[in-house]
Amino acid sequence: MTKQTSPLRMLALAAGAVATMAVAACASTSASPKATATAGGGTAHTGHTTSSMAPALPLRAGERFVNLTTPQPYTPSAPHGGTDEYRCLLVDPHLTKPAFLTGTQFQPQNAPIVHHAIVFAIPPEEAAAARAQDAATPGQGWTCFGNNPVEGQQRSAWVDTWTPGAKETLLQENVGFPLKPGSLLILQVHYNLLATDGRAGASDQSSVRLRLTDGTAAIKPLDTLPLQAPIELPCASGESGPLCNRATAVADVTHRFGAEVGGSEARLLKECSNGTPVPGNTQHCDIPVPQPMTVYAALGHMHLLGRSIKVEVNPGTAKARTLLDVPSFNFDNQKLEPLPTPVDLTPKDTVRVTCTHDAALRRQLPQLSKLPPRYVVWGDGTSDEMCLGLLIASPTK
Repeated sequence: MTKQTSPLRMLALAAGAVATMAVAACASTSASPKATATAGGGTAHTGHTTSSMAPALPLRAGERFVNLTTPQPYTPSAPHGGTDEYRCLLVDPHLTKPAFLTGTQFQPQNAPIVHHAIVFAIPPEEAAAARAQDAATPGQGWTCFGNNPVEGQQRSAWVDTWTPGAKETLLQENVGFPLKPGSLLILQVHYNLLATDGRAGASDQSSVRLRLTDGTAAIKPLDTLPLQAPIELPCASGESGPLCNRATAVADVTHRFGAEVGGSEARLLKECSNGTPVPGNTQHCDIPVPQPMTVYAALGHMHLLGRSIKVEVNPGTAKARTLLDVPSFNFDNQKLEPLPTPVDLTPKDTVRVTCTHDAALRRQLPQLSKLPPRYVVWGDGTSDEMCLGLLIASPTK
């Protein structure tokens, strides 16, 4: 990859760098996952999966495994009176030659408090800034709500997402995320402390298993394109309380996560619906394709109030096609979905992400039932929501 920021990366940055905060929702318990069917075809999640490292899939020609563990245990502590902390933890693969990342398996050491994780690749030119931010923050790592994982830097690549029940993310052959010598990885771990009302307690020392290859001339370098839509989900029928007021709910998100996250909903409304909130269960956003690209995989992410998510190309036209369709969303079964056949896109194409949420699920979920009702907007925490599609693509000429 060259030092010049590609249009594909620029769109990811313009999207507000949600790559740092995407997968949030259910409270952590030690229970096995259960799902109860609810009206409308979705599922209500009543527990949080405990996790063990899934057996490794066979290595393909030229691949090798590298296992990395955070240097020491970390004891999370939720800031601002909340119950959620997002902690960025550095790990070093000690690369001495270029490699491609073709598969990833995050492993939480303390599953009851590890709610989700995102794995970022940090290029060598940002490594010093990452180490400096780590050194300047008490304890291991740093709290990283709502911005790029390394403050002031914008070239990190989101390479994997782990949620309960996830197995190894394995990319197709001859594609991979490029890693140069001196690259670092950041494990951005969402710790959820609802069980202790936000108080610090148990520690965690998570790890990640990388599948690396030196690659060949045929391998295609990958990048990640985030697709976001606003959330304008009013309180359900029969619910009431101060946070059912939209302005109060937005102010609460801002208090818990800062101005950048608090302003995410306003930014998305401006980009997707002329700045006007339209309350309702279903929201969407149309995103012009920034440059020619080939899409190899897609992922859809919401929180526990999510019912369905879809990513389409050129909807409502003769060239319409679906890249991802999850009609019955299950937080505990979020995964990257390789496309059966890679799809070529050009700047003449438009991609739409559509999400449906259901505020009535809040009363059915042990993780949320004791929290006050709220008008739900985009946010990082357990009681907030997201509508995020991810396209894993390679820029083409």
